[in-house]
Amino acid sequence: MVEMASEIDSDRFRTLIDINAQLNSSYTNYRSLLKTIVESAARLVGAEAASLALFDASTESLRFEIALGPRGTELQGKSVPAAEGIVGWVFKNRRSIIVNDAANDPRFSPKVSREISYSTNSILAVPLKIKDKTEGVIELINKASHGIFSSEDLKWVELFAVQAGIAFDNARQYEKTEQELIYLQHKVQQGEGWHPLIFSSGVMRDRLELVKRIAPSDASVLILGESGVGKELIAEQLHLLSKRSDGPFMRVNCAALPESLLESELFGHVKGAFTDAIENRTGRFEAANGGTIFLDEIAELPLKLQSKLLRVIQQKTFERIGSNETIKVDVRIIAATNRDIEKLVKNQEFRSDLYYRLNVLPIQIPPLRERLDDVPTLAEYFLKKFTRETNKGIMRFSESAMQSMLSYGWPGNIRELENAVERAVLLAKGQVITADDLMIGSKSSIEDEQFGGKDLREAITIFKKNYIESALERNRWNQTAVSYTHLRAHETPEHLVCRLLLEKKNITLRLLNYNSQ
Repeated sequence: MVEMASEIDSDRFRTLIDINAQLNSSYTNYRSLLKTIVESAARLVGAEAASLALFDASTESLRFEIALGPRGTELQGKSVPAAEGIVGWVFKNRRSIIVNDAANDPRFSPKVSREISYSTNSILAVPLKIKDKTEGVIELINKASHGIFSSEDLKWVELFAVQAGIAFDNARQYEKTEQELIYLQHKVQQGEGWHPLIFSSGVMRDRLELVKRIAPSDASVLILGESGVGKELIAEQLHLLSKRSDGPFMRVNCAALPESLLESELFGHVKGAFTDAIENRTGRFEAANGGTIFLDEIAELPLKLQSKLLRVIQQKTFERIGSNETIKVDVRIIAATNRDIEKLVKNQEFRSDLYYRLNVLPIQIPPLRERLDDVPTLAEYFLKKFTRETNKGIMRFSESAMQSMLSYGWPGNIRELENAVERAVLLAKGQVITADDLMIGSKSSIEDEQFGGKDLREAITIFKKNYIESALERNRWNQTAVSYTHLRAHETPEHLVCRLLLEKKNITLRLLNYNSQ
């Protein structure tokens, strides 16, 4: 008997060493480590089912983050009050426990077992401690082959829990550091980070008051407005004035990446999920945990990802690409678009349920032509900015230049105004910027008039419209001569972009005759 016990101890000791090696190699992936902890604990004592319940201070409950076994899928994600059941008792008392007759133990709550249709006979549970603070409970259910948990089992699991606690703390710190790194990298990519909100008009003052009222809420916000009106600036203000201001603010342009890359950018992926997935990647939603994520050009989000985003809004959960592990996040979503999203919903190009979820608190930003009081203020701000950057000294606008800016329609809004002032600072020969330096309102400035402030997709759409109209005019609106097949044959994005660049200065004049090609 003594020899047998010694052999068992020796086997368990080797197992514990193997488990320790696994834990140390898993700390770079928080979710993977949690699963390793649960799997290892079950392996150590031969348990039929196992789970890890972590304490959620916001709800005063224990949430089953990982659950393995016959009904693990049904249990995972469920929460129980922190003082309820065996796990609650262990968490509250910070003590381990063995219960080999669960049905007759007054501390046992059969509620969860009934919900998942699983019979619980025996339980071994130990607290997961980190630096004398209990973070959760490791629970092992039903000894294999209808056995009972022994004090020897308890001793080994307690020893294992010490290792697990250290690995858990390391993984959590690593994850936090990784998210902070992604956030800092993102801010660097954004140049100067936060942008000043410059205005003097009454209508923008009203919008800022609205922002101040809704900023403390966690409800989703949808910012509407033309390209270049300052939707990102409003999103920044919503974050800075919120209770999440100390957390990250993540920006994502939904139109800038193809669908395959966008999904990974938003939700991350695990190693091996696809050909180029050589390592685990944290997505923007994970990196934004505790803060705000800004989804610009939300109308360009593919339908497949729209359904996944809807789930994040509703359940605050998602999975990385290639993983079945559910990740829970606490993120406020701010979205923006320059398109008629209600029309897209009507045409079934955008999910109606997602639209209603995003449109809880809508903010409409008027175009610059509807708030001309902001033009002088913005122009002076940009003038100071670019004269400082170019070391051109003190400059000012002439009366004719200011009048030109006030009478211009600004189809590209603030972005176009900024570009015009920058160009004028570079071109001006003296200390006074003239109307000619601005180069606005002329037929030669097609980029400003038609494409100012537009992204590539919008510019291509405008070009295609102009081309079709021009082709129809050349054929006296004979739609047979200008066939659908003919128009589509030459509408590759590469061809259109090249033509856009070549003819931007005189796009309304005669175009090349495609029939001759």
